[in-house]
Amino acid sequence: MIIVTGANGKLGRAVVEKLLKRAPAEQIAVSVRELNKAQDLKDRGVRVRQGDFDDADSLLHAFEGASQVLIVSSGIMGEGGIRQHQTAIETAKKAGAGRVLYTSHMGSSPNSYFPPMLNHAATEELLKASGMAYTSLRNGFYATLAEMLIGRAIRTGELITPEDGPVAWTSHSDLAEAAAAILMEQKFDGLTPNLTASGAMDMDGLAAIASEIIGHPLRRIIVSDEEYQDHLKSQGQPEDRANMLMGMFLASRNGEFAQASTALANLIGRTPMNIREILKESISHQHG
Repeated sequence: MIIVTGANGKLGRAVVEKLLKRAPAEQIAVSVRELNKAQDLKDRGVRVRQGDFDDADSLLHAFEGASQVLIVSSGIMGEGGIRQHQTAIETAKKAGAGRVLYTSHMGSSPNSYFPPMLNHAATEELLKASGMAYTSLRNGFYATLAEMLIGRAIRTGELITPEDGPVAWTSHSDLAEAAAAILMEQKFDGLTPNLTASGAMDMDGLAAIASEIIGHPLRRIIVSDEEYQDHLKSQGQPEDRANMLMGMFLASRNGEFAQASTALANLIGRTPMNIREILKESISHQHG
């Protein structure tokens, strides 16, 4: 049985949907914090159990009968998040899973400027140390951040950011399809190649595409790092979120998210969605 954690979240749910196209529902189970939000999956024959990364006993119940467990990263920063991942890995082993998979990131590194990358790198060390067969999905940078930044810029007419670098923006849908393919075909031992869209693009590129889509220019304003942090504070962004956004720009400037690869295209059997298509869909949705 394939178990997917976090199946009420955007990525986890998308993975389950892609798995249901490839395998009978009785071979798929999910671990979710809130059972009522997964009722539709239950109605379709997926085994739904309550599981919480902070409660090993609940996970052991949710992981019962697992052949593979996909751990969708919890998004909790620092030690707390790493501890949650450790609990999930240890419990998958205890439940007798033959393989554990984890949604990591192309920029995973203990030396990254972008805080989530430190958690991914620490979790990959835990996977290595677990003695289990594992696959760490080196996912491309989620395009949702580009959509958010551009959506806000369209409302104000200005894209205000510090200096940046190219990012291989990748859609949740394509990454979910890749995860489903890897689960079904049991591909990749250890770290996958970068699973990214076919190119990388910086903020200037995003602003140009958005201008084209909306039919009038979007002003791109580059500010100093200090000014950007002040700008985020003035928007009411909490400090940890402001630090994370700033870290993303520092890391992209450092080239951490620029390395696109063909691995995703090979896995899903077509060209991944590019950022132009993703923005077009998102802008027409938000401003249609």
